[in-house]
Amino acid sequence: MPAGADELYYLTATEALEQFKSGALSPVELLEAVLDRAGQIDGSVNPYADRYFAEARARARLAEARYHKGKPRRLDGIPLLVKDSSAIKGTRATVGSLMNAERIDQHTDPAVERLLRAGANFFARATCPEFCWLFACHSRLWGVTRNPWRLDITPGGSSGGSAAAVAAGGTTIATGSDSTGSIRQPAAQCGVVGYKSPYGRNPLDQHSSFDPYVNVGPITRSVADAALMQNVMSGPHPLDHNSLRNRIRIPLQLGDVRGMKIAYSMDLGHYLVVDDVRRETLATLDVLREAGAEVTEVKIDWASEAIRLGHMSEEFIFTGVLQDALSNHADKMSEYVPQLYETASAVTADDYRRCLQVAGQVWHDHLGPLFKKYDALITPGVSCPEVPAENWQKDIIVVDGHEITDTDTAMTVLFNMFNRCPVLSVPAGMTERGLPVGIQVVGRPYADVTTFHIGQAIEDRRPWSGRQPGCSY
Repeated sequence: MPAGADELYYLTATEALEQFKSGALSPVELLEAVLDRAGQIDGSVNPYADRYFAEARARARLAEARYHKGKPRRLDGIPLLVKDSSAIKGTRATVGSLMNAERIDQHTDPAVERLLRAGANFFARATCPEFCWLFACHSRLWGVTRNPWRLDITPGGSSGGSAAAVAAGGTTIATGSDSTGSIRQPAAQCGVVGYKSPYGRNPLDQHSSFDPYVNVGPITRSVADAALMQNVMSGPHPLDHNSLRNRIRIPLQLGDVRGMKIAYSMDLGHYLVVDDVRRETLATLDVLREAGAEVTEVKIDWASEAIRLGHMSEEFIFTGVLQDALSNHADKMSEYVPQLYETASAVTADDYRRCLQVAGQVWHDHLGPLFKKYDALITPGVSCPEVPAENWQKDIIVVDGHEITDTDTAMTVLFNMFNRCPVLSVPAGMTERGLPVGIQVVGRPYADVTTFHIGQAIEDRRPWSGRQPGCSY
């Protein structure tokens, strides 16, 4: 007999596939449970943009028939939420903006296309802030998306809808994108798993593939699910010049970290990390020691300029998009877009060139030597999760008497600057005020499997996937 609906909300993809194959559960039953949950959380968490429920129901019936015939696809019947920034042919990706409300895409982003061909059942879009440019998730078009653990708090951005829905049981798997932390920061905020693959591992479309900070990847409920999605999404693509020629497969059975040398930095010498995040991060490091890894704190006093310039680099590239939007579509913009343009337009070409120089210096003098000695580096993903749901980029948050912005809480952009490093975000405990803590596992360039070994070891020893938000929806 299939599990009850409340259990199906939080079923992992790997568990669902096993039940589909055994006949204990059907893709139709799982989709109906997810759509039921969507109705429960829609008015409170608000993680959904466009819905395609009727089409998804038809696809679930086709997937069910393939299981009956013994010919299922790799992800057949798994409910999939796709971020509202990834093109799917014949649908619109608004990127959270009314200016794109009438645009219908004529192509499908290659990594998403692979998920669809593998049988993942696309049933809705996930919300994102306008132009994917906040560490919160709200827009004039889609309203405010909230953290299912506490509705006054943001789920993060820009993949906030994806992370919130996975955490709330409103999808089985989801996609996100990440150029300054937009997979890892929401994953940390919501207590789910998110993966930023090395640049080129997952193919991008023609609009993004030459931006070396950008990635698209999985947001899931477990490390195994992230590996499952990643194995489908990754690999060379003829229409992405920068996609890597080699294809790797991440094993689904992982977790042996005996003998690994793992470095950690609590603050990267730059961030103000609250006590709850410190406590849970240290507890997570302890379980890695118990699992046989050698874990060592490293002093970092060289990252601040790189972090600052990393944000500025992406803002410099994006300035023209914001300028055009405000010049030609000002009446359709969210209220915070002028503030985004004000920040971006303050960045100069000299700042951008300086970013390139500093990146080379930091890798040569610091991170390169660090990764010669250590297999991975661990830091928190978010230094303080107490960011209001309706936060703007320049809004002030007071932490331990210090005034900071939400950009100062996301400990992620350094590893977009060094984007050949894979980074896996995994849950690492809870704050006393009921919010998840996440850590990010940063691997050597292209050492994807190492990050998954460490992430699985953490999940095995600090299990999380069965935990559910306590909000009343």
